[in-house]
This record gives sequence, C-alpha cells and structure tokens, in this order.
Amino acid sequence: MVTVVGSFNMDLFIETPRFPAPGEAILGKNFRRAPGGKGANQAFAVARMGMQSAIIGAVGRDAFGDEMVANLEAVGVQTSRVMRRDAIASGTAMIVLDAAGQNQIVVANGANDTLTAAEVRARAALFRKSKAALIQFETPMPSVEAALRLARKSGALAVLNPAPFTPVSDRVLRLADWIIPNEGEASKLTGVDVRNIASAAKAAVALKRRSRCDNVLITLGAGGAWLDTPSFAGHIAGFKVTAVDTVGAGDTFIGAFVVKLVEGATPREAAR
Repeated sequence: MVTVVGSFNMDLFIETPRFPAPGEAILGKNFRRAPGGKGANQAFAVARMGMQSAIIGAVGRDAFGDEMVANLEAVGVQTSRVMRRDAIASGTAMIVLDAAGQNQIVVANGANDTLTAAEVRARAALFRKSKAALIQFETPMPSVEAALRLARKSGALAVLNPAPFTPVSDRVLRLADWIIPNEGEASKLTGVDVRNIASAAKAAVALKRRSRCDNVLITLGAGGAWLDTPSFAGHIAGFKVTAVDTVGAGDTFIGAFVVKLVEGATPREAAR
C-alpha cells in the first residue's frame, strides 16, 4: 500500500484568446472542471498503477468535496481517512488558458489548509500498513512534518514532493528518504538556477548536501529527469510524445515512480 497525505482541489478551466488586462472583462469558452490537487492526483496515479492506495486530507462538506472523493473511490483509493469540514469550502483552482497554451492560476486552498498534525498522527495505523508515504506542500507544514515522521517510524519509504515551493526547514527535509522536486522547486531549494541537465546535476548535489537525503530525483518536464542516488547518478531521458494536456503530469510520474520502487525496481528502472 502507498499512503498519500495531501490536497484536494477542484480545477476550474476556461479558455480565452488572451489574458484580460486589469479591470477588463472578456469572453471565454470551453469551461470545464476536473478533480485535482497534488495529493489526490498522486493517490489516483498509484491506484491506476494497480497498487492499493489511501489518502489523508480534508475537503469541505460540499458538492466539490463529494465529487473529488468519489473520483478517487472510482479507481479504488481508500478515502475513509478524508476529513469533511462544515465551515470551509473545498480547495479550488481557477485556471485561465490562452490561445498560446499559457495559463494563469489562482488557488484557494480552502479545507486543505485545515489539516492538522494531530489528525495525521491519529491515522498512524495506516502508515504501519504502507510500504511508502507520499507527501507534498499543499497542506500545512506541521501536517507534512508529522507525516514524514510517521513514515520513518513505521518503516515506510518517506517520499517528499516539495511542491508547490514553500520555505522549509532543513529539519523537515532531513526526514525524507526521497526528495522529488521539479526544476523550479529545486532552484528555490538550493539556489542553483536549474536550466539544463548540467545545472540539474549541481542542484541535486546541493539538495543532498542540505537535506542529508541520499535520493534525489529532479523532474525536467519534456527533458526527462536527473536521478542522484548512491548507486546511480545520471540523466533519465523522457519519452517523446505529442502532449495533449500536461496538467497533473508531474503528479502522475511521481505516483508511478513510487509504485515501481515499492514493487522492487531499482531507482533507475522506476524512473524510466
């Protein structure tokens, strides 16, 4: 089993020819919504890979919360540890897409911001049943630290996806068995401007030094990833595909990577 501690966000999309100027109203098209949030996306990916998956998080007692939980249950994710909040709405993300494929995003964390360390610790039994725990930065830092500590104590692989970037203490980073940032997050965590494979390699070394974590995987979008472990350090090339929608691609990769690790693949095999 893989336990995910993380966020639920309902993503609300609208397409527009261009972004509006301040104070301007313009017409858009093709409004749609899709369940998201890094925690939910990663739990979904784990389940789709055929592994038992569970999630700890918080949603509002509202229609979006119902829909997001049902979306995970439909692929077999255990959701009984998801808290429902009466006084606050589920997390939402408003995403405006222009004709060039660029986006502007505004996120209201909502119920995600209410997850407490005590609530995570109250679900310690779930960690003891798990081979790995996946944690991100879309819930409060005390809940992140509690989840990492529980994973370590339970013998589960503690996997930290430090996204979106949030200032974080070395103490928290040092609880992780794996740290998996993208290039932007790696840049902010280390001060190394990650623009290519060579700079990703430097950032991985800097992050390992800062965190004392032996295993770092920096994702590079279409450029693949840079993997740095005690047994292998090198570039993992991405597969060439025609991208239709990149939303959630990083979360899907991380979920699949962790499943392969738990199944016994080497880090290099899992990343490929």
